[in-house]
Amino acid sequence: MTALRGHRGEKPSYQALRHADRRARRAGIGWLDTSRVRAREELRQAEIELMHRGERVAELRLRLPPGPVLDDYVFEEGPADLAAGDSPVRHVRLSELFTAPGRELFLYQMMFGKADTEPCPMCTMWCDGLNGVAHHLTQNVDFAVVAAADLPALRAHARSRNWTRLRLLSAASNTFKYDLDSEDAEGRQDSTISVFTRDDDGSVRHFYSAHPRMSEDVEERGTDLIAPVWHVLDLTRRGRGDWYPTLDY
Repeated sequence: MTALRGHRGEKPSYQALRHADRRARRAGIGWLDTSRVRAREELRQAEIELMHRGERVAELRLRLPPGPVLDDYVFEEGPADLAAGDSPVRHVRLSELFTAPGRELFLYQMMFGKADTEPCPMCTMWCDGLNGVAHHLTQNVDFAVVAAADLPALRAHARSRNWTRLRLLSAASNTFKYDLDSEDAEGRQDSTISVFTRDDDGSVRHFYSAHPRMSEDVEERGTDLIAPVWHVLDLTRRGRGDWYPTLDY
């Protein structure tokens, strides 16, 4: 086994191993094998390092310079209450999605619409999770889900998933997803997470986007940050395996 190191590079002390054993005894699992104690400590140190790496990545993201000013795209939106049907339809501009000065806008762009006539199961799983935490998110940022699907199709899918907390916007009649590299010239869709800011004069700037595909050898991992299902599965011995979400189980 690789030598175990602590915060200052030292190996875990005998005292630390004894403390771990006492905790195991209190938990009713008896004497822990020393090799397991060391393996668990090595994992703990790796988890701490991963946390610090995540903080460094977040700091790099925060230091990104202001992005380009975008067109003030117009989206279609139905009633806030999904049960109220799909009309009246109102048109809302990108700049109008910001509810107050100083707030940022987070948009999830899902794969649904145009060439993708069926909603993406992975995107649907992500939106299931976002629906559960939307009321927490909106305490800090403005938030909506955008799809290239026409508004009735998008809202019908949302009703089937009980997405009562998500603000739903159709980009079927604009070039927003194409311009944000979330749609190709043939109308094939991609999922994308994006953050936007608004200047004092009302201009909207693109701040950050991430796609599932990060590189040639990293597919469907670029937006793991917003997928709690994967994080829970990663805690188990089986891990993610070859499991993939579906629209129905």
